[in-house]
Amino acid sequence: MTKIIKNSPFAHSRIPVFTHLHIPVFTHPLIPSFSHSLILSLFLAACSSKSETTTPTYKNLTEAVYASGNVFPKNEYKVVANADGYLQQQLVNEGDVVKAGQLLFSLESLSQDARAEAAANIYRQAEANYADNSPALTELEAALRNARTKLENDSLNYARYKALYDQNAIAKAELERVELAYRTSRNDVAARQKAWQRTKNQLYVDLQNTRSNFRVNNREGDNYRIRSIEAARVYEVYKKMGELVRRGEAVALLGAANGVYLQLAVDETDFSKLRIGQEVAVKMDAYGNKVFKAQITKIYPKLNKIDQSFRIDADFVGEVPEAYYGLTVEANIVISQNPKALTIPKTYLVGADSVWVEENKEKKKIKITKGAENFEIVEIKGGLTEKSVVVKP
Repeated sequence: MTKIIKNSPFAHSRIPVFTHLHIPVFTHPLIPSFSHSLILSLFLAACSSKSETTTPTYKNLTEAVYASGNVFPKNEYKVVANADGYLQQQLVNEGDVVKAGQLLFSLESLSQDARAEAAANIYRQAEANYADNSPALTELEAALRNARTKLENDSLNYARYKALYDQNAIAKAELERVELAYRTSRNDVAARQKAWQRTKNQLYVDLQNTRSNFRVNNREGDNYRIRSIEAARVYEVYKKMGELVRRGEAVALLGAANGVYLQLAVDETDFSKLRIGQEVAVKMDAYGNKVFKAQITKIYPKLNKIDQSFRIDADFVGEVPEAYYGLTVEANIVISQNPKALTIPKTYLVGADSVWVEENKEKKKIKITKGAENFEIVEIKGGLTEKSVVVKP
């Protein structure tokens, strides 16, 4: 008869199960009969199968450390607001590629706009006041020209009167009157010259001050305009039109448009095996069974106490996947490779460092020296040869 065995790997297989075993007993007057128990023992011993054995074989053994992580764009950064304001303009969307310094967002600020406009008006007026055709300077220049003309006339009169006085043609009082007018004109020209220069200098200072104030207001206005730092792709926008943005708050996430790297986490028990430059085999759910190659570029010395792991970064070698932010990856970091390693299946191990061997038809337990290993096989460094017969425990 047959019976279904539950809770077994063979739960859905039908195997013969003997429920009643009748063993005939032969008797003879001259031969004593065997007991039923002795006959049953001999039968079971004959039916028992031999133990499985194997011999060590040479195989290509690669030792690797498991790691998991994500793909991230290189040169990742967030653009932040330098002032408080409502998001007034959004000039880019997720997936857009932008240039360095490109305007991405603008914030609304009525008071700042008013200040900037006032500063611009004052600056334009200061430029007009300092220009060559400035009304203030033109008026002073006209007065200076008139003073110089009068000085020229007074100078000629003084010279003429001086000559007459030398000839005793006029009285000294007449000469002194003309000389006083000449000196007065000369002083007036000097005073007007200084006034023109002083006014021009003051207008220049006013121009510089208003220019500085204009630039400060422009820079303050730039705080309401958010630009990219360098050429990048927009991966995420955190704010919507009309939302309030606080100073220092991130508005969008940007990163390299094409360059990506791996950010992996390795268990602390394997951390000591890691080295810069080690090869990494990478698989991503988004690419099915396709395997990418990478290389460790940076090892971070700080332990993440939450998951007891260390962070490492790796760059792709050869083919690089598309720049999608945060793709989940599984990786094997190659620690060592031995193209001819003497190995046995791990199922033949007894404990951590022993095996059963068969020598001269006797079974005995010996210690071995292990090397690299994976989930299926273990390298034998000592204790066995390729001719050893290893018995499965």
